Amino acid sequence: MKKLAFIFLSSLVLFSCEQEKETIYTTNELTYNLYQGSDFNYTGKVQIKELLSGDLELTLELNGSKDTDPYFFPAHLHFGSYETADSPIAFQLDPVDIRTLKSVTILGQLSDGSKLKFADLNTFDGHIKIHLADSGPDYQVILSVGNIGTNDNSPQAFKREEMSICSPYLK
Repeated sequence: MKKLAFIFLSSLVLFSCEQEKETIYTTNELTYNLYQGSDFNYTGKVQIKELLSGDLELTLELNGSKDTDPYFFPAHLHFGSYETADSPIAFQLDPVDIRTLKSVTILGQLSDGSKLKFADLNTFDGHIKIHLADSGPDYQVILSVGNIGTNDNSPQAFKREEMSICSPYLK
């Protein structure tokens, strides 16, 4: 009987610990596709979750070649759709680690001074670009790109040849 009680209490403790991990988020969540932006075969998704604080957590997850040596692909949230010429950076996201092909960023104040809330995503005009490098000619190589917010993110609407080179400057 003591063994059964111990197993029950242990299960209860483990279950309650798992519950605590989930309580940092609301139920608000969106996912957008990231499309191949160059000859490098990287696609993926961005998942946006609302934290209980009202802040947004953006998780970038790529599919493609990993490496065991540390290297980080710069990632940015931009204003405008991916076709918009010289679209300014709205927020510098945490870089994508080539070892895991993931990045997690808590979105702060945007470069225009605004703060993006989950309810604003329906009207936000933006996109995400992941670059091969943070400077030099490889900065112009876009590994993966995807519209978010009001911009069409469907596979049918994506046209890589219409993608603009982005401005390295904050708005």
